[in-house]
Amino acid sequence: MTKKRQENESLKIRGAAAAAAAADKFRMYMDFTCSISCIKPHQVRKLFTENVLENIPWLLVRFLLFFQTLAINRGENLKMLSVKVLLPERTQADYLRYCSRKFVSYCVAPWQRKLIMAAIEDAFKRLVEPCISRSIRSQLTKAAEKVSLDVFASNLKRLLLTPPVRGKTVLGCDPGFTHGCKLAICSPTGDILHTSVIYPCTSGKGASLDRDKKEVIAIIKNFNVETIAIGNGTACRETEEFISSIIKSGALLPLDVMYCIVNESGASVYSVSDDAANEMPDLDANLRSAVSIARRLQDPLLEYVKIDPRNLGVGMYQHDISGAKLKTALDGVIEECASFVGVDLNVCAEGILRKISGLNQKLAQKVIEWRKTKGPFISREQLLEIKGLGPKTYEQCAGFVRITPEITALCSQGVVESVSTSTSTSPLAEGDGKKRKRTAQGGGKAKRSKAAASAAAGVAANPLDQTCIHPESYGLATGLLDMLALKAEDIGKPSTINSIKNFLKTTSVETLAKNSEAGVPTWQLIVDGLQQTLNYDIRAECEKPLFRKGTTSWGNLHSGCRLTGQVRNVTHFGAFVDVGIGCDGLIHTTNIKRHLLGGKENLELGDKVDVRVRNVDVGKKRLDLEMMALL
Repeated sequence: MTKKRQENESLKIRGAAAAAAAADKFRMYMDFTCSISCIKPHQVRKLFTENVLENIPWLLVRFLLFFQTLAINRGENLKMLSVKVLLPERTQADYLRYCSRKFVSYCVAPWQRKLIMAAIEDAFKRLVEPCISRSIRSQLTKAAEKVSLDVFASNLKRLLLTPPVRGKTVLGCDPGFTHGCKLAICSPTGDILHTSVIYPCTSGKGASLDRDKKEVIAIIKNFNVETIAIGNGTACRETEEFISSIIKSGALLPLDVMYCIVNESGASVYSVSDDAANEMPDLDANLRSAVSIARRLQDPLLEYVKIDPRNLGVGMYQHDISGAKLKTALDGVIEECASFVGVDLNVCAEGILRKISGLNQKLAQKVIEWRKTKGPFISREQLLEIKGLGPKTYEQCAGFVRITPEITALCSQGVVESVSTSTSTSPLAEGDGKKRKRTAQGGGKAKRSKAAASAAAGVAANPLDQTCIHPESYGLATGLLDMLALKAEDIGKPSTINSIKNFLKTTSVETLAKNSEAGVPTWQLIVDGLQQTLNYDIRAECEKPLFRKGTTSWGNLHSGCRLTGQVRNVTHFGAFVDVGIGCDGLIHTTNIKRHLLGGKENLELGDKVDVRVRNVDVGKKRLDLEMMALL
């Protein structure tokens, strides 16, 4: 047998095995028959999403749930499914009876009546029935798209509001087999300190694997890494076991190293995009994904806004929805999250800046350009100096941008570079071991300092620019501080926060609103802003990433055992939970105990849960879970 023939035979065997496995996976749906109103959403979706079943009978539709519509539409578009909307038999009889009374007189001849009724019957079959079918399917599709958008928007919001891991040097790992596991170390500010590629998933157990372990141990100790972010894509499980074995061996002591599985959806697409090339021009496209994974753990919002929301993998059949509808809905969610969190005007990238209310790509570019040429912003009011950014736009965006004096000072000295231009250090060259400084755009440090001094002339810093309080409410906020004998410079300090809290014990927000022209929402925002520390982040109220030091294998699982995991995706039929085995388990809606949700309607992406294993199918890699507690 020739080599080419052997390869062909191998391909045939692999193809046949894959088809057989897929067919077995969906065998329960072959010749599937039941009332359409009783079909579970995921059953219909699985039935028509994979091209594994042949001779699928036509789906007889009378009453169709909106959950099933998008899957049926996809099956039809992929030429896997023929769909008919079968109207009740009485529909045609009622139509013929109505037309007979309307258009056929009792005095016509029998042959005339027969001819007219034949024409009416033909019109019903050729024109009326298809028209009704199209109308029904159109209405079902619109309803299904709305529901799917709601699910995706909710999951996306939770993902974007994942709390950042601040002050940590992070090792990002993009797992892979053939192309290896890409590594990138990012400083607490997101600068790229080191990049390399190892092959732990294909090295076996020989000298190559030992060499990979030594390399990982060396770079972790060299850069004092205590946090590792592993992408959840191909070879994630193998890479997780590799990292876990290093941690368990004690080779990293005295460092207390932990790892976290990070959603890497869209990282590969982003790594070859123009935005990634502009941000990391000197870095190979394969290594950019590792940088993105590390930064997703450090500040999820800043990284996820760079990715097309459809590629984030937290929805349910979002690719079946109209692109325009999806973009409109999801852009609103991203803008809301970016506005809630706020951005530092002197270090934010263009990608996040253009998501702020009132700003767009063109204005964001002008803000970045102003910052490059004139130095860091000293006050929010300096936004009005930007051409094209008028009072109305300023009114919309001013409350969502911050100006931190410490960052401003560092930017003026050239210590911190804008994230929008490029990272301040390029990655290490292969075998180099030295960090190379990159020339700052727009001139040297002296030129920037001179420009900053010129731009800042006559501009005074306002401590309220560090808060969420809108500039139009500065007068009210200052009046409140004066009433309590407090200084604006002390905003964010414990003494100021305690004074505001004590004042609110005797005076309500409604009273403040009654004694002024401002309403209750405005005063509520003011008192909230004055009660927050200057480093307050609304994302701190959400569930933090789940860190681990070891793995759990399928062999250790059995019915009845208890595990801790984190919700990775939420759908209408349940929630998928990462319990550390490399494959998400499903908590079906029937196994989610409502009284354990703490008043919430359902589980949300990022929630930590205590679960009990109900059933384990190692062959199909299916894990059936039951929720026991919300942690």
